[in-house]
Amino acid sequence: MHTRKNQRNLTRSEKKRLVAAILELKRSGRYDEFVRMHVEYYVSDAEDDPRPAHMTPSFFPWHRKFLLEFERALQAVDSGVSVPYWDWTKDNTPASSLWAEDFLGGNGRARDRQVMTGPFAYAQGNWRINVRVTSGAFLTRNFGRPSDPISLPTKANVAKALRAPLYDAAPWDSTSSSGFRNEIEGWVAGSVDRPRNHNRVHGWVGGAMLGATSPNDPVFWLHHAYIDLLWVRWQSAHPRAGYLPRKKLPETDRQYGRVFSLDEPMPPWNVAPSALLDHKSLYRYG
Repeated sequence: MHTRKNQRNLTRSEKKRLVAAILELKRSGRYDEFVRMHVEYYVSDAEDDPRPAHMTPSFFPWHRKFLLEFERALQAVDSGVSVPYWDWTKDNTPASSLWAEDFLGGNGRARDRQVMTGPFAYAQGNWRINVRVTSGAFLTRNFGRPSDPISLPTKANVAKALRAPLYDAAPWDSTSSSGFRNEIEGWVAGSVDRPRNHNRVHGWVGGAMLGATSPNDPVFWLHHAYIDLLWVRWQSAHPRAGYLPRKKLPETDRQYGRVFSLDEPMPPWNVAPSALLDHKSLYRYG
């Protein structure tokens, strides 16, 4: 049993060990395998393929398993390492501790968004972007999107989502207008400019955090650890409100074969959401 700590509470030694483990995964090629997996399962609801990871009820359990597999890979390098979480409602400025030179490094420079500080800066020689949709081999960030400013989500935004009485609702996609899942995942029907919560954080960091290859930025894991913690908090607040849909959708439903109900195994691990509802035997949050 390990503890996922708030990143602001990590010791200097804990930061150093986490960074070293991430860099070793990168050196071995294992890190890029996680990026490729995220790309493979970044299926939008405009496509007809099965959709386990995004715009879907299984957003939370799929990413819980994804994060666990990454954490286990880190622990194979250093058994004392775990993934911390980034509470972006509190640590919400470029001066926050996670962006320090001894941890994740800071914002990208103005002319090309290239990150020049910290251990994941391309200039350090240890972090080349290999799985990419653009030609750049370096990590990029664009905090706050100055050309069209965006802010990080607030405590009030999260509190609103945590009050949602249902886990998810039809049509089980990016257009679902009610339910905790889409309140947190953050799609807004008909708009790409007003994302909520999870999506808004990706937009605020910018650069490599945009789109399917977002795990190229190590902050992805800290962000998703907090998303996972929010799911834990919602479950605690609504103990009688379980995962939905509980049953496999009928063939007449447009989402048949595309979304995953409670007991339908999700690729690539062949694990159902029902096996990932409870984190307490795996890790704790501190």
